[in-house]
Amino acid sequence: MHDKAIKLNDIIKLSSELNTVQDLDILLDRILTEARKILNADAGSIQIKEGDELIFTSHVQTASLERKLKPGEKLIYTTFRTKINRSSISGYAALTGEIINIPDAYNIPSDAPYKFDPTNDKKSGYRTKSMLTIPLKNSRNEILGIMQIINSLSPDGNKSDFDECAEFCGTFDPADEMIALHFANMASIILQRAQMTRALILRMINMAELRDPKETGAHVNRVASYAVEIYERWADIKMIPRDEVFRKKDVLRMAAMLHDVGKVAVSDLILKKPAKFTPEEFEIMKTHCCQGARLFKLRQSEFDEMAAIVALTHHENWDGTGYPGRIDVETGKALEMDATGKPVPLKGEEIPIFGRIVALADVFDALSSKRVYKEAWDHESVLKEIRAMSGKKFDPDLVEIFFGNLEIIRNIMQRYPDSE
Repeated sequence: MHDKAIKLNDIIKLSSELNTVQDLDILLDRILTEARKILNADAGSIQIKEGDELIFTSHVQTASLERKLKPGEKLIYTTFRTKINRSSISGYAALTGEIINIPDAYNIPSDAPYKFDPTNDKKSGYRTKSMLTIPLKNSRNEILGIMQIINSLSPDGNKSDFDECAEFCGTFDPADEMIALHFANMASIILQRAQMTRALILRMINMAELRDPKETGAHVNRVASYAVEIYERWADIKMIPRDEVFRKKDVLRMAAMLHDVGKVAVSDLILKKPAKFTPEEFEIMKTHCCQGARLFKLRQSEFDEMAAIVALTHHENWDGTGYPGRIDVETGKALEMDATGKPVPLKGEEIPIFGRIVALADVFDALSSKRVYKEAWDHESVLKEIRAMSGKKFDPDLVEIFFGNLEIIRNIMQRYPDSE
């Protein structure tokens, strides 16, 4: 009972911490990490309910497999959807709202209504044993999703290779079920809040999409996800404290989604023109950076600050040929002018790191995507162009980080496909 009290106290403390997280994906990743830690489990996943399906996305963790990776590497998981039905373990929990505690996935009683699918184990070489499946419910008792905690580790199950210590894996007991239920209730409340925040941001994106067809939910989700991956690796190299990285990537993801929101202030005649801009039109288009930053001028949080920075600087170039340059955001007038009377652009590390990161993420996605005025470039051509713009348009260090994380980048592309 003493151990249970300690764990409940940890959950209460964690609730306060998680309430500061705003982005949905960052939150889900943190919830899963903390649930595994509190329940002393090797692996787990969070599957979000959408209609009559459960979506398996990036919210999957397997500590024993992650320990085998090289520094900076991440496990790549396939994103897929599955229909909710009683024959699967997750589906049964989603339909009934019941916690399912399975001591051994490969020895489920034959009269159980659900079965374990070993497909992923066969692909990865992993061995799923104990499973605790917990429904995530909102205040109206509706299912938001499922949290699955896998392979309880006994005190002896602490070897680095999970295959070697599989025989030492424990099972989840009734006390674990109670802990998981408390955790799920807390997580569900916070999850609802994060979903509302994401919905508000996507409404802003939808508003922009009405003006500019390029600003789709899929596009901004990809750009934001690329940006977070690049930032995490950059921060690791720079030895930024983990608490700061976690806080920054939370707001970066949301800020990156709104990088082009200032386009709502640009005329349809320019936004939707299926041809090259005239010099005069391009000058008008460039004002979207300042317009976007202006939307966040009443800065009440770190998110407002970063969103303004990203909107204003994601078209600045490493070699000093970008825009809008040194301007007063409120008036749009130059603070410092060059010989032609235009604002002096920012250059190199004068450009804030988050602007540099989103610049790379945005251009990569734009080149990879179909537009009304162009077809999508093939992947190799896009990579060749990104490499060619290193030191010109892009920070060379970020380009190297980008190429070092191509597997993850490709996985994100598949996770957020454009709708036909």
